Amino acid sequence: MKPALVTGATGFVGWHVARCLLERGRRVRALVRPGSQVRELELETVTGDLRDPASVERAVSGCGVVFHVAADYRLWAPDPAEMFRSNVEGARNVLQAARACGVERVVYTSTVGVVGIPANGLGDEETPVRFRDMVGPYKRSKFLAEVVATEAGRSGLPVVIVNPTAPIGDHDFKPTPTGRIVLDFLRRAMPAFIDTGLNFVDVRDVAEGHLLALERGRDGERYILGSENLTLEQFFGRLSAVSGLPAPRRRIPYAAAYAAALLSTGWARLTGRPPRAPLDGVRMARKKMFVSSARAMRELGYDPGPIDDALRRAVEWFRSHGYC
Repeated sequence: MKPALVTGATGFVGWHVARCLLERGRRVRALVRPGSQVRELELETVTGDLRDPASVERAVSGCGVVFHVAADYRLWAPDPAEMFRSNVEGARNVLQAARACGVERVVYTSTVGVVGIPANGLGDEETPVRFRDMVGPYKRSKFLAEVVATEAGRSGLPVVIVNPTAPIGDHDFKPTPTGRIVLDFLRRAMPAFIDTGLNFVDVRDVAEGHLLALERGRDGERYILGSENLTLEQFFGRLSAVSGLPAPRRRIPYAAAYAAALLSTGWARLTGRPPRAPLDGVRMARKKMFVSSARAMRELGYDPGPIDDALRRAVEWFRSHGYC
């Protein structure tokens, strides 16, 4: 059997997708940037960059399937154009290479951030959404990248799209913005919260969902991979139960959080250092991102569990690896 290519295997979700493939006996190849490595996994690597079409084609060549998981996932960047080059042009390069090399199928990892959310209710794959609804360069770049993937599917490339929600678990190396919430909690750097909510999911369920999308997904379709819709207050309560630390009790008004983020992000522009409270993150938090994974459950057999075990693994991993 030809190997499966995983982009983003040095990151959180991509690492778990690669691990899941290896556990099933599949050969795995990873596209890694110069100086990077995939930790703790035995797999083949090809050095390259998503923005370099030639290196992407070298990585895709000879592979049977492609999981394009890699993305520039930041809520603030000194140069937002870098995000568009990595996320939009990178996706286009991977899909063009997949077409040129005749791969059997591509699973493209999008984000729940580009899914429409109704005023009252749960968002799903069919909820209307527009580009102007996207907050910040990350969401805008991922919106445009999903358009690229959808157009590639319409032109005959076998592409399935998955939209993970907020993944939680071990091996969140950087960490991701979601992992940063957990880490700030463990560091006792989360004294208050705002009234918002997200759909949280075990990263292992997300990885399993990728493989189910490969095996059972419909070409051109998108599938939300999530689990539990929780307010931030509820999430901290669950995190408190597994960590043994008290949850913050003070809720701050949105206006106060916005003002603090405005100052934090302004200072980041002057110093070049990431803000403690990115303005785009606070703007996103104005709306509860509650969604349904019913389609993935119905069509893929996706069966996510509660996030408590994922929270426990995240806490143990961050603590044992010196993050806090």
